[in-house]
Amino acid sequence: MRARILLAGALALALHQARALGQDYVWDLPRGFPPPRVPPTNPMSQAKVRLGRHLFYDRRMSVNGTQSCASCHRQELAFTDGRATARGATGQDHPRSAMSLVNVAYAGALTWSNPNLRSLEEQALVPMLSEHPVELGLSGREHSFLRLLSADPVYRALFFQAFSESKAPYTLANVAKALAAFERTIISARSPYDLYHFGGDRGAISDSAQRGEALFFGDEVAGCFRCHSGFNFSDGTVYLGSGYAAIPFHNTGLYNMPLTFSYPWPNVGIYQQTRNRADIGKFKTPSLRNVGLTAPYMHDGSVATLQDVLDHYAAGGRTIPSGPYAGRGHDNPYIDQRLTGFALTPQNREDLLAFLQSLTDTELTRDPRFSSPW
Repeated sequence: MRARILLAGALALALHQARALGQDYVWDLPRGFPPPRVPPTNPMSQAKVRLGRHLFYDRRMSVNGTQSCASCHRQELAFTDGRATARGATGQDHPRSAMSLVNVAYAGALTWSNPNLRSLEEQALVPMLSEHPVELGLSGREHSFLRLLSADPVYRALFFQAFSESKAPYTLANVAKALAAFERTIISARSPYDLYHFGGDRGAISDSAQRGEALFFGDEVAGCFRCHSGFNFSDGTVYLGSGYAAIPFHNTGLYNMPLTFSYPWPNVGIYQQTRNRADIGKFKTPSLRNVGLTAPYMHDGSVATLQDVLDHYAAGGRTIPSGPYAGRGHDNPYIDQRLTGFALTPQNREDLLAFLQSLTDTELTRDPRFSSPW
């Protein structure tokens, strides 16, 4: 009852804010989904979303015309890229994998390991301007890129529709605002799990998936819900009216190398930001929505399959027997103390995998609202 009252209050607040800001965008959200937070400096609008969608799929966003945002965030892969680690326009590899953009509107912190990066508008500038490694490679070429946009008749119309209050709308800040607006609309809520729980379709998921759900949310075996909680299956979820608590990050015992950081540099978790040794190996909890489409897994793509993910958590940390990353993750001094491992029978494994697959929203992967407009 309390959850329904909070959700109703959040919806009413969102509508009030939309009217107060003169917005023409109203969230059409499914049951169980509260309105996302939207910064007052970048209110949602249909025109801004249209512009952001065009920019998201435009390869002219990169230094050599080879990549767009969509190159690392492919719709058919739930806006990931299928690679262990992302690769930039000039061929440089990123040290971490491309996170899914699905339901990114609800992400309390962005990227795998930066607790201070909480604005989609700010994050959008990172791949554009990053030099170590180069992603889209626009650093030093900002003015030529903006001139290109202002000379394009499609963008001339879109920019003046999206930022009608400005006489000079062609700015990187406005590019970032439009991209952020589009990304906030990529909401996944049509999986079999959603149909079962919120759509009243009692046959939407199998008996095996129902048993897997009980294991997922139970304390007796897996207890996955401790970190993958709520409607978005992540303890880093925020929404309108949810408050501003610290976002949790976790060391899951993926590595325990006999080196200073126990995790391979530069992927040492939020320690890079905090310089607190207790934060070594701590990464964000990603949403499990569409997890069946987003292999390989973990921050560095080092776990190939969902079966391997289950083995990792059942063991309470990954053991790497030999090679440069050798070590027993269970013994990592900074591992989350809730990761003690659990017994995983063949039936448990089958049921948990069935449940995880039930979170796949195939409608999202072909929804024309999120596809290339070019």
